[in-house]
Amino acid sequence: MGKLPNIPDIVIGRLPIYLRALAHMIQGGKEYTSSHELGERLGISSAQIRKDLSHFGEFGKQGTGYNLAYLYEQIRHILHVDQQWPVAIVGMGDLGHALANYRGFETRGFRVSCLFDNDVKIIGDSVAGMEILPIDVMHDVIQQQGVRVAMVAVPADQAQFVANQLAQAGVKAILNYAPITLAVPVGVRVQYIDPVAHLQHMTYYLET
Repeated sequence: MGKLPNIPDIVIGRLPIYLRALAHMIQGGKEYTSSHELGERLGISSAQIRKDLSHFGEFGKQGTGYNLAYLYEQIRHILHVDQQWPVAIVGMGDLGHALANYRGFETRGFRVSCLFDNDVKIIGDSVAGMEILPIDVMHDVIQQQGVRVAMVAVPADQAQFVANQLAQAGVKAILNYAPITLAVPVGVRVQYIDPVAHLQHMTYYLET
């Protein structure tokens, strides 16, 4: 299944949430589910789930619901995670180490394949069986390995430079942990993970 036109990005953003819930249900021994049951688990209306899935085809049967294994595989295919994507990590501080050592990526479509940093004190060190490489070889290594996905875990003042280098090397998807908004070329997608921003979002609802 190729990329379908005019699918709202917010719909694409919910698909990984559905995928995670389906995986948990399969692990629990279930074979079928309904949009109502799935919605109750996720706090999303059954109508919204049906509408989201309808963008990509018909996956359920009236009176039976969704076959979990089939729907799970279909969503994996839609998201292109029925394969393993090699991933680069740039910035090998505490966060970079944690990402490199995280074993949850490999079962979900991603394999960390190369690590980079500009600190001469750690270049050459091994993390999770991989050598930390200098940033000045990043372009060549990324192209050699066919890397199109990268995670950026560098300080904010270095993030734009790193993003520029990644884009020039052919990376098309960047997960950015630096607390800064990146300017990237058309065709490069960026997702942001800023724990402080999420904490600040939640503290709005706390009584002082």
